[in-house]
Amino acid sequence: MTGAGQEPWPEADPVNDLAGFRPALTGGVTARFGAGQASIVRSLVGQIIELVTAEEAPERSAPAPDDLAAQLGLSDNAELPADPILARLLPDAYADDPDAAAEFRRYTEIGLRSGKVAAAQTVLDTLPADGGKVKLKTEDAQAWLRALNDVRLSLGVVLGVTDDFDDQLEDLSADDPRAAYIGVYQWLGYLQESLVEALE
Repeated sequence: MTGAGQEPWPEADPVNDLAGFRPALTGGVTARFGAGQASIVRSLVGQIIELVTAEEAPERSAPAPDDLAAQLGLSDNAELPADPILARLLPDAYADDPDAAAEFRRYTEIGLRSGKVAAAQTVLDTLPADGGKVKLKTEDAQAWLRALNDVRLSLGVVLGVTDDFDDQLEDLSADDPRAAYIGVYQWLGYLQESLVEALE
């Protein structure tokens, strides 16, 4: 995920051109994206794919005949990722029990990473690069929700989002390096909320 102040998208102001999801008459959900909006979403989910498939991603245990660990696809990794964004996307399951957290990670991290890549790839496969109409089946819409959530969690780390973040925004100056991201963060929240409502 690109650091604050380095915009990974062309100039766009999605907040002033809200495009949300709505139920489609024939089932599923639909939305229309401008070219700038599509570029923003595709860039950010693409960065999620790059992040979770980076070279430092854990390897599967070396396969061996009758090796249960290999058959289960266990990871050799039991450590919380050092990268703060990856640590947010792949947190420890047991904050107060390092041994249990390490064992749980060995069983789940590879699957979690694969799931995040698959959700992000669904967005890339269904969102035209130049924008336009998007129509999603329920299964693809659920993947969009997961991918959007991963993007917002990642941006939240970049922005330093905390429980009092909304209060901090009142004092944010226009030249703050986070300003370019905040509108996108809020727009993605609106997009995510509209998708949830369209699925209900």
